[in-house]
Amino acid sequence: MQKVGDILKKFDKEKDKFISHEFQKYGYDLAEELGDLKNKSLYIKLAKTVPRGFLETARNFVKDAYNVKNKAALFLWKLKELKTNYVAKRKLH
Repeated sequence: MQKVGDILKKFDKEKDKFISHEFQKYGYDLAEELGDLKNKSLYIKLAKTVPRGFLETARNFVKDAYNVKNKAALFLWKLKELKTNYVAKRKLH
């Protein structure tokens, strides 16, 4: 997870002038990293609604994967898997 100071250092007034919340910046950066800028609104919504731990775990999974053709699809698949496992564990307890 990034520190607020690190995010502010990377903040570009011209490029990021329409970003007013941290989750918007995180979602945009995630979309950029996954090469899926056309769906940046999806990643911004995920950054707002999904716990950051899930997003970071899925993001690191994609980073560690080798020879991935579609990083966005792999990210969304892993995120779905993480959520499913979390719900299944909660039902057991």
